Amino acid sequence: MSATTETTKAIFARLHESMNSADPDVVAKTIDELFDPNVELGTPLPIGTTGVEAVKQVWSLLLHAFPDLDVHVEDVIAEGDKLVCRNTVTGTHEGDFMGIAPTGKRISYKEIMIFRVASGRITKTWGVVDTLSQLRQLGAIPTP
Repeated sequence: MSATTETTKAIFARLHESMNSADPDVVAKTIDELFDPNVELGTPLPIGTTGVEAVKQVWSLLLHAFPDLDVHVEDVIAEGDKLVCRNTVTGTHEGDFMGIAPTGKRISYKEIMIFRVASGRITKTWGVVDTLSQLRQLGAIPTP
């Protein structure tokens, strides 16, 4: 069953609120509630799992590396069962991230995410994350 625009926005608002809680348990619980267990991820991830477990693992890694992670929504466009958001993500690098030891640096990067909702759950995601900017700010890649 396809979602309405209002349902899709409500699910995203709940997800966004949990992401900014800085509480890995809250984020994991919300992911379990809002994502289909077999969610399809349209973004390649450097982890060895799929579905909802992959989403939880990504958030666990992010919150370990950036405990004060903040996702600021710049734009939201929703139509029926799809929602697109453009975000600015900020955080202080206090834990290992992609093999990079903590630097204490505050970073900021952009991302665009797309979600598809069916039967009250997120069933598919696509994302474009500015990893180059992340790595440059952490000193892993030199800035030209």
